[in-house]
Amino acid sequence: MNPRLYPYFFRQAFINIRNNRMVHFLGMGTMVVSLLIFGTFLLLFVNVNSWVHGWGHSLSMAVYLKDGIDKNMTDRIASRIKSFPAARIARYISKTDALNSLRAALGPESGLLEGLSRNPLPASFEVVFENIEFSETDPYKIKKAIEKIDGVDEVQYSEEWLRRFEGLMNVIRLAGFIIGGLLGIGVLFIVTNTIKLTIYSRKYEIEIQKLVGATDWFVKMPFLLEGLIQGLSGGVIALLMLFLGYFLLSARQVQFFGLAVLNFNFLPRRYVFSILLVSILLGLAGSLIAVGRFLSTERFDDV
Repeated sequence: MNPRLYPYFFRQAFINIRNNRMVHFLGMGTMVVSLLIFGTFLLLFVNVNSWVHGWGHSLSMAVYLKDGIDKNMTDRIASRIKSFPAARIARYISKTDALNSLRAALGPESGLLEGLSRNPLPASFEVVFENIEFSETDPYKIKKAIEKIDGVDEVQYSEEWLRRFEGLMNVIRLAGFIIGGLLGIGVLFIVTNTIKLTIYSRKYEIEIQKLVGATDWFVKMPFLLEGLIQGLSGGVIALLMLFLGYFLLSARQVQFFGLAVLNFNFLPRRYVFSILLVSILLGLAGSLIAVGRFLSTERFDDV
């Protein structure tokens, strides 16, 4: 196709968008919402998956203490824990600190804790094992040894949580594929119908073009560019909104049971480009379906 025709195609595409701006605005808005839902799911999945695997490849333990023990016994427990090879106590979390952390996590719902007659949360040590060889270390044996210390109630360690989360992450991954597929179908349907309305608004113009010898691709190109512009704009707006939400969320830190802090990171570049590429392809595919159906069903034997 003659490259000199491309300015005409782009000009015609922008004219179509301007003349049907309300339809395009609604279609693009729905596309942005769909891509934003999928992008949010992907952002949370990537961060939680990274956190779970990063946690599982280091050895950290939460040592929960029994109620009623005094400071001397707490100090003895700390001393025993430090005697384990490569063990370091990252911090001590008192019962009061644990309750305050829970209140902060509950936020507006923290009033539910006001009726408690006593603090049900245990004090704990956050223990980190540094510079250890996992092939020579049995976390389960370390856990059992610490639990035998007088005054220790329970020990939980990162690999236990990793095993529990791996199954959940597989389910979430499958749900992501299903959600992404359904949203993709929805976006394709929206773009198809948006372009279809534009085509029918230019029906007689297209019939004239066909009668004077215009090829199918000459007719299709403005609508394909229209879908491309709609898809690209929807993807860019969705990513900007997603980044804004990430920026607000990244200012906060989420802590789980004193074992790890989950720091949120934005999507890797390959995911950003993938979302943009998918949005463009959906726009092109929707346009191609709409104009293809029109050209295959309409007869151009009269104007």
